[in-house]
Amino acid sequence: MQKTIISYNDREVKEGVGSKKDIKNGYNLWIDIIDPDLIDLENIQQEFSLDEQAVNKIKSKSKKPQVRTLDNHQLTIFIDLQFHHIRNLETRPVYFFIGRGWLITIHSNEVDLITKGRLIFAERNKKIRESSIDALYYSILSSIVETYEQILTAVELKVFDVQRKAQYKPSKILLQYLDLLSKQAIMLRRHFWHARDIINYHTNMEEDKEDIKFLRMVYDDINQLIEMAQSYQETINSARDIFSNSVSLQLNDTMRILTIFSTIILPLSLLLSIFELQGFDLNDITVIPKHFSLLLLIMMITTGLTLLVFWKKQWIFSKEFKLSPDDIEGELTKGKTRKESKITRVFFKK
Repeated sequence: MQKTIISYNDREVKEGVGSKKDIKNGYNLWIDIIDPDLIDLENIQQEFSLDEQAVNKIKSKSKKPQVRTLDNHQLTIFIDLQFHHIRNLETRPVYFFIGRGWLITIHSNEVDLITKGRLIFAERNKKIRESSIDALYYSILSSIVETYEQILTAVELKVFDVQRKAQYKPSKILLQYLDLLSKQAIMLRRHFWHARDIINYHTNMEEDKEDIKFLRMVYDDINQLIEMAQSYQETINSARDIFSNSVSLQLNDTMRILTIFSTIILPLSLLLSIFELQGFDLNDITVIPKHFSLLLLIMMITTGLTLLVFWKKQWIFSKEFKLSPDDIEGELTKGKTRKESKITRVFFKK
């Protein structure tokens, strides 16, 4: 177990020293515990008179976000999210016990709350020190929500990258990647919902507390994160459509090429069969069968007409061109003008 104690008031912040007795002297006490064992939990439970059922949730490593108001303290289970790889969204519970003048945080070694706490004390100077322990508790919740935004930004970059690749390099692996992204977006949105419920509880049930101002803006932020996760889900679905369209275009190009080759090879195959039917002697190729020149002319004309038809349909020998934004706007204007002219003619006919 790793235990860090921070006691502070409006004059100073002491790290590494402090006890429950300091609360009577006007200090706020924050105890951060990393990976406690059963004996450590029992000692903390006896020292601060923690609810036994609440402690049992820590022993069972419950990951269900919730807020429970007990006799002389409150238990909150909040989820810290970490996004290292697209295949794995890591969820780690953070347990908050908050009472009159004291705060206990319990979590795993992968979660770093002490660094967040130091930044909170440094950035807000005396605001946190002059406030109650609730201000520190609300600020830590806010800092965890800020990491949610960073995770969503990482997912956003992945979505845009996959959307670009789905258009130019569609593959089966990319489709699986889209499915993983969709799954992660759904999971993120679910965790954001749970976090919003906890924050909504505090802002509504504890609205009379002066320090709730440190949490009110977080509710709007978490709502924006939920909307962004929803929009990314829609973007992933559109990337799937782009993927399907790209595959269809590639399939059409492949079928077109096969058709062209088949059409060109067919006269040649027919020509070979004619040689065989006419008894073409390979030992003496100087002897040309009767009417061979006429048949060869017919085959050349047929092949030429076939290539001409393909060229007219722009299947072969066609140059791809791209319209500039000005050209696109001009085409749209022309279309709009033609449509208005048509409507005008219909109107005056009537």
